[in-house]
Amino acid sequence: MTTPLTPAMTDADRIARAKASTSVFTKLLPEAFAQDAGRAGPLAGQVLSVKDLFDLKGEVTRSGSPLLADTAPAIADAVAVARLRDAGARVIGRTTMTELAYSGLGLNPHDGTPENPLFPGCIPGGSTSGGAVSVASGLADIALGSDTGGSLRIPAAFCGLVGFKPSQMSVPLDGAMPLSESLDSVGPMARDVATCATTWQVMSGQTTLGDATKIAPARRELIVPLNFGMSDLDPAVTAGFAALRAALDAAGWTVREAELPVLNDYKNLPVWQFSAYESLRRFKARMDEHGDKMDPRVRQRMARGAEVSEADFAATLAMRAELIAAFRAQLGDALVLLPTVAIQAPRFEDVANDDGFTRINLLALRNTSLANVMDGCSISLPFGKGDALIGAMLTGLGGDDAALLAAAFAMEADLADA
Repeated sequence: MTTPLTPAMTDADRIARAKASTSVFTKLLPEAFAQDAGRAGPLAGQVLSVKDLFDLKGEVTRSGSPLLADTAPAIADAVAVARLRDAGARVIGRTTMTELAYSGLGLNPHDGTPENPLFPGCIPGGSTSGGAVSVASGLADIALGSDTGGSLRIPAAFCGLVGFKPSQMSVPLDGAMPLSESLDSVGPMARDVATCATTWQVMSGQTTLGDATKIAPARRELIVPLNFGMSDLDPAVTAGFAALRAALDAAGWTVREAELPVLNDYKNLPVWQFSAYESLRRFKARMDEHGDKMDPRVRQRMARGAEVSEADFAATLAMRAELIAAFRAQLGDALVLLPTVAIQAPRFEDVANDDGFTRINLLALRNTSLANVMDGCSISLPFGKGDALIGAMLTGLGGDDAALLAAAFAMEADLADA
């Protein structure tokens, strides 16, 4: 695990620096930060930022939306937050996010969107935008976020971090505002795999904590699908992924290209229905009354849920179940290797108009959404530096979190000098 950032500055200095960081936090919590000091545990002293969709006792859970501004304060911490605090993590504040977590780019017209700390003038990715920036800029050690279609791994790729989407079943969702009950997962971002692994162990409620990166043998067989995820890449992503494969070959990994037939069928699944139908079902009454206050892009995508009948959605769920079974059979013990995102961090002006936003958002979510729909686990590692930075994504089957983390830990070590 990385050395906690806390000793580098006083608590007062950290809070002051966080206050000066534009659009990273929706609210700082200096009293909670002070109260959390001194707790023992595997995360002792680690500074934790919390995405605005998690309950914190006594705070209103807004999920970045004016629709929820008048809701009652939470009566308890979300389960994931409570477990992290019990393990010694210190909550510094709530971080900005896409409204209701409904995009992969991180834009929020209500609370503002933080600038990517690595690439001036560029977006951070989302929906866990403030969380990524809090870690990448040194304000936190760990960002707690959610991932419905890439909301941890996209900003991790854009901001040079590790982002881990665990198997949905492994971390309780209690106290986290849903976007899609079918696809939502809770996970961390940090600067290295070990910190993400320990954070996941704590959140998943494991009573005996060992080294999560070594509790399973590292799987070194990787499949690059010939029929998914490798089209429409930025030139820098194409070059970076080629360099990644060369480095893995040199380190003794087995990287092979193969067509997974299930991915041809996957392209026929109306993935958009999950978030649209399930979020509209949850927020329709509030949207009918106060929809004019919403980000128009979020409102329009959520409104599409009205096009989906109960029978339509049941058919989509059934098709998804078949795809999950086929994915498990065809992938076996291998892991999927892909660029996390087909593009590098776009500039703010690239997503200023609706056409640019829609095109880039869909492309950003394409590769990462696979793990959510297939009920898998997935992790993004940073590879390359400066303008050559990309995300390297490993995806495994649901329940294989320990094996995935072991592979990621081995890959991180092998790529350290690449």
